[in-house]
Amino acid sequence: MSQWITICSIDDILPQTGVCALLGHQQVAVFRPHRDEQVFAISNIDPFFEASVLSRGLIAEHDGDLWVASPLKKQRFRLRDGKCMEDESHSVAHFDARVKDGQVQLKA
Repeated sequence: MSQWITICSIDDILPQTGVCALLGHQQVAVFRPHRDEQVFAISNIDPFFEASVLSRGLIAEHDGDLWVASPLKKQRFRLRDGKCMEDESHSVAHFDARVKDGQVQLKA
């Protein structure tokens, strides 16, 4: 059975940025693309370099979807499902995320 785990307050994530959180032993990049309470979560590990950097990437919109560009070589990962735009074999894990009562939660 899965459960929702509180990560932080929505106010702890500035709009148009991401933060890194631990979900068990996994590093998760949590993004808040706008000023509203919409959040997304994908693995924080850049699969091309095995580096923990995706939470520091730039959020951009392309063809109606939100993506984050890795700060290393700029490969883009779609926030809604972790798909890599440049090479689908290097896609990252996606995590269900929500805001409840002002708290960001991830599904474990």
